[in-house]
Amino acid sequence: MQNDVIVVGGSYAGMAAALQLIRARRTVLVIDAGLRRNRFASHSHGFLGQDGMDPAEIAASARAQLMAYPTLTWVDGRAEAAGGVKDAFAVTTADGAQHEGRRLLFAVGVTDQLPEIEGMAERWGRSIFHCPYCHGYELERGRIGVIATGPMSVHQAQLIPEWGEVTFFTNGALALDDAARADLKSRAVTIEETPVRRIEGHADVLLADGRTLSFAGLFTASRNAPAAPIAGTLGCEIDETPFGTQIRTDATKETTVPGAFACGDVARTPHSVSLAVADGAWAGAQLHRSLVF
Repeated sequence: MQNDVIVVGGSYAGMAAALQLIRARRTVLVIDAGLRRNRFASHSHGFLGQDGMDPAEIAASARAQLMAYPTLTWVDGRAEAAGGVKDAFAVTTADGAQHEGRRLLFAVGVTDQLPEIEGMAERWGRSIFHCPYCHGYELERGRIGVIATGPMSVHQAQLIPEWGEVTFFTNGALALDDAARADLKSRAVTIEETPVRRIEGHADVLLADGRTLSFAGLFTASRNAPAAPIAGTLGCEIDETPFGTQIRTDATKETTVPGAFACGDVARTPHSVSLAVADGAWAGAQLHRSLVF
């Protein structure tokens, strides 16, 4: 069976796109590996109408709503490769099955490449975050640490004092010039240049000189990359950004391969559930238009 659209990735952006398409009575196949980026977080914030909800519940409810439409098919599995051309694409899954579609949408999300600091990965999404709009309010204006990963971390350290008292750990990731130091000082940010050895407890930072500093929460700017390389197997061009790599798209969310689209975290910055849903809805509408005109 040839579907109108194959959506690779069934998280927030992919489902938002699929909803637009099935409501236009198009046949849609969603292939999902089941690894949401925010699966480590117990609560999602900043998403209108769902603030404070368990992100797993948001995703499960959205999937149930999609499954009520007869033109949607859902496959739990990993898409390994994509080939073909516009109106004749094929996606191969890990079990060897091949699925055909007139259009493709890559909504595979991204992986977070964290600093190599002991204890950080275990606390990611729980007491260490990347987005203050998603998690800053719950820190109750307490002490907040920002661990640098590169020059973009200065912007993070400048912004986060809105949510609490900030210590900026440069951790050898960047050299601050006089202007940056003056700006951070004007925002009452404490600059700590002693290297970070590991993270302990809830959000305790153990430094190389033996000191331990405790915080309500920590932020770091992770580097991102597509969570699956499937767009590359089709020949889609990948862009380098200050945040990592993402699939190149135009204003309609079409990639450099005609008929193949991308949306969500893998195709835009910055990242949040709200922005992923909006990007997915736009991509779904544009996919539909590409089938009509």
